[in-house]
Amino acid sequence: MKKIFTYLVVVLSICTTNIYSGGFQLNEHGAKAVAMGGAFTAVSNDPSAVYWNGAGLSFLRGTHFMLSSHAIQPKSTFRGVLPNVDEYKLIDQTFFPSNFFVSHYINDQWAVGFGFTVPFGLGTKWDNEWIGRYLAVETELQVLTLSPVVSFKPIDQLAISAGFVYSFADVLIERKNPQTPFTGDATIRLEGDDKAAFGYNLGLMYKPIDKLTFGVSYHSQIEYDFQGTATSTGAQQLIDAKRLPMGDIKANLTTPFNLAFGVAYQALDNLLLSADFQLVGWSSYDTLAVDFVDPAYTDVASPRMYEDSYIVRFGLDYKFNQDFSLQGGIYFDKNPVPDEYLNPSLPETDRIGFSIGAEYNLLNNLALSGSYLFIRGAELRVENSKEYYSGNSGFNGVYTTYANVFSLSLLYSL
Repeated sequence: MKKIFTYLVVVLSICTTNIYSGGFQLNEHGAKAVAMGGAFTAVSNDPSAVYWNGAGLSFLRGTHFMLSSHAIQPKSTFRGVLPNVDEYKLIDQTFFPSNFFVSHYINDQWAVGFGFTVPFGLGTKWDNEWIGRYLAVETELQVLTLSPVVSFKPIDQLAISAGFVYSFADVLIERKNPQTPFTGDATIRLEGDDKAAFGYNLGLMYKPIDKLTFGVSYHSQIEYDFQGTATSTGAQQLIDAKRLPMGDIKANLTTPFNLAFGVAYQALDNLLLSADFQLVGWSSYDTLAVDFVDPAYTDVASPRMYEDSYIVRFGLDYKFNQDFSLQGGIYFDKNPVPDEYLNPSLPETDRIGFSIGAEYNLLNNLALSGSYLFIRGAELRVENSKEYYSGNSGFNGVYTTYANVFSLSLLYSL
């Protein structure tokens, strides 16, 4: 019984790692879209429409190629409660998700596009000796997608689109485990991947008048069947006794659907205003289960209890002349994680983002876009944590987060 209890405590602690949350969803797909606060569902006037709203391809004449790269620098601190009120900082890391889009206007009715994107990613890394090491030390996630899209325009004012999504992903989770009366901590590490997951996207764009555009975009849930290994080091006695997880594992995770509604209005000849409302179906992530191939270990499921969330976005694009324009944006991203389940593997709070950017035509068929996005998370005090880091002690404390995002896109047109 003691062996089983020790094992369950270890694996349940692993399962509480927040692999997916609002912070792991990346909405950085093209520098111009980022500069406009992501309020791009009814704009989609460059090849990134493949992601934002495929129906926009029917209003984008010619053939276009766009390559984008983004530098994301997340920052976070945790301050405990009495008697330990020390402040701990997330180790600095920079992530570089990139995306590529191509679009082709076939005729007045048909257009096609293709995109390579990173819709989920990032990671966190804390010091090996920090107070929350029994909950999280290192977490990494990378989700890649390939998506062909077809757009059809039955009438001049209306276009619809559909796309297929092929995705593959890698995940890594590491934490410590206390080994009293043994010396030091054990290190527990989970690694896995899924080389073939599938989904779809749909889009609609309607222009009732020249100056006004409405857009709707839908990205389906995608279920990932991760297969990998669990390894434990630093406590050979417990490993030999199968009290620490080892061997092949399986886990099923579902990323949320995204449903976005957008409107864009050409207020002046050189000023475009846009707004989006994005619903994110995080309730799909209610449980994280880990199954062990070795029957000596008991499969374990941990409740996550995420809630559906939303993002509100506003953006503008101001053209100074035919070659130069400025963009700006703001958005609010509602935290999907109940306070009691907040975990330092991804310190998630309500967030507000402010963005600026510019686009310049280097040549007649070559344009460069750049943007900067500052994301500020609201300070969050957790007082009823169900994330237990030592016996029945909940991981209560105060989280603060922010991030800097730099984006660059190169657009080539034929």
